[in-house]
Amino acid sequence: MDHFPIYMKTDGARIALSGGGDAAIAKLRLLVKTQAQLDVFATEPSNAIRDLAQSGKISLHLRDLRFTDIAGAALVYAADEDNVRDQDIRAMAQAQSVPVNIVDNLQDSDFITPAIVDRDPVTIAIGTEGAAPVLARAIKASLEEELPPVLGKLAEIGKSFRSRAFALPAGRARRDFWADYYNHAGPQAYANGGDAGVRDALDTLLIQHLNEEDAAGRIDLIGTGAGEADMLSIRARRAIDRADIVIADHDVSGEILELARREAEFLPASTPATDILDAVREGASIVRLKPGTGTPDALISEALAAGVDCAILPGLPFTQQPTPQLQQGQRS
Repeated sequence: MDHFPIYMKTDGARIALSGGGDAAIAKLRLLVKTQAQLDVFATEPSNAIRDLAQSGKISLHLRDLRFTDIAGAALVYAADEDNVRDQDIRAMAQAQSVPVNIVDNLQDSDFITPAIVDRDPVTIAIGTEGAAPVLARAIKASLEEELPPVLGKLAEIGKSFRSRAFALPAGRARRDFWADYYNHAGPQAYANGGDAGVRDALDTLLIQHLNEEDAAGRIDLIGTGAGEADMLSIRARRAIDRADIVIADHDVSGEILELARREAEFLPASTPATDILDAVREGASIVRLKPGTGTPDALISEALAAGVDCAILPGLPFTQQPTPQLQQGQRS
């Protein structure tokens, strides 16, 4: 990973952009969605850029960007579509330790701007390290079709409710509440009653979850097959995603482990069964990952004997395809 994806706070930040043509307007169409102050420098800006200035979305300066204009900026974009000018801006930015992006020049840029699916405040950034922009746009188009426009509205209302959800215990109880909201109660309430319906639904949902008994812990034994994530069953992927604790053999693939939440606790297979069962009694959701089909082991036997809820989700065994035999007359 040459470029680490992060989300930078733009409220109160200033971004400087040099350029007045197509490359500049392409970047500005995305940047105007942020809360940053946008200073654009161009001697001959396009009509589209003048329109943005007229609407108050950018501050347009009818001159070249200067060294002093970079001071205090969070980011700088060089979009003059002129290699000499872009390199001058790069030198000025680097002299002041301000990250610079040179449009369509990955090698000389300190950062890149990904393709973005915008369901504000939900945003999905898609990057290919500059290797396949067309692929990034194709993924973006696919996600645009799958994610309903109402998703952003649900997230916005949910954000305003977060402090009240703190009444639920941290961890699994809150995750179950929010999963119920985003997957079921929220979309249905919005369809029936709009914003007001969603807020009423959140009040009702919180009361329901506060009155529920603490969820019992469980163990899911998952066979990881040949170690390919896309070969796991949907049920297995969901179990890994909700797990509080992941216990894996050393030869479980990194591709499988990536499916777990970053907040999950990862433990080796040598962890004593007594420790694991104690965590289950405290309500933890645990997955035990084993290569191949996932043969039950001593942990599962002890858990079943203790009355713990267990499920065995077998993986597809790895079977090597036989090498085709050459027919007479064929050449290898």
